Amino acid sequence: MLPEYMSQKYLQPFISDELKAKISESITYKSLNGAPANGISALVLPEICDVWVQARQKGALDIEQSQIAEKAYILLKAFAKVGIIALVDEATGYQYERPRNELEEQLKKFLSESLRKYAQTFPADYFKHLCRLRGVEMRPDMKLPSYFGTLTNNLIYRRIAPGLLKKLKERRMERGRPSNKLFSWLSEDVGLRGLLLHMGTVVGLMKSNTDYAAFEKQLDAIAPIYPEYPGLFDDPKDWEPPTN
Repeated sequence: MLPEYMSQKYLQPFISDELKAKISESITYKSLNGAPANGISALVLPEICDVWVQARQKGALDIEQSQIAEKAYILLKAFAKVGIIALVDEATGYQYERPRNELEEQLKKFLSESLRKYAQTFPADYFKHLCRLRGVEMRPDMKLPSYFGTLTNNLIYRRIAPGLLKKLKERRMERGRPSNKLFSWLSEDVGLRGLLLHMGTVVGLMKSNTDYAAFEKQLDAIAPIYPEYPGLFDDPKDWEPPTN
């Protein structure tokens, strides 16, 4: 059964069976007030407008109905099929949510569903050179300064993917204990691999520097800290670790 705006008899000769099928395919979505609602694909809108335009061209409409057809014609010019999704996103504000939603999906690849068995992930060279660059004497029996954790968050986790540090902490809080190492919640295939690739860059730069500020400046140029959330024109797929 066609909706009211397409059920008038004077429109029927201009509605193809294919369009009727598309209109009948209801899509459930969440309205602005959070309640579920039903609608149709945004890609069908140009075809609906075209029905009204054709009806007017064939003289099937009266004066009042022709006014509706004129508005349909204006819309048809405004959103050619290539741009319809962007226009709907702008009208609903979803263009600001799309990058975040895509980021959520990308971050899932970095996270492990359960705590991985402990393994030495951070090489000894990382802590040795971090101590050297920070002017901290390193001894076999020493306990590393607590602020090294903050340094590691900034040098490592915030540079692998946007929002990764926050998600790792959330996963640890939800499913583990505060004592769990953050890297224990990285997935084997994407998260751990991304960490090791980045770690190689960090340690390599550490070895070639004698000053912490100079090292950090070089790291900022090669692997800058990601923003917590993507911008409107960012593509979360760009944040995946390289395949080679």
